[in-house]
Amino acid sequence: MPTREVKSEITGKVWKIEAKPGDHVDEENPILVLESMKMEIPVSAPADCRIVEILVAEEDAVSEGQVVAIVETS
Repeated sequence: MPTREVKSEITGKVWKIEAKPGDHVDEENPILVLESMKMEIPVSAPADCRIVEILVAEEDAVSEGQVVAIVETS
């Protein structure tokens, strides 16, 4: 199955991780939530997928365009 990189669309801090490796996530459901300027911004699954790897931890700072997860799609 092909893998895809999931990237952050903003610069911020990882507030909460919603999924873990092995989890199946439906398209548009959150993988993790970022906090930026006191707003919570979800990073959603790009398609129905299985989480292969989460590349960040809660409280980590992330940059716009940074890969935060690897998912496997069918």
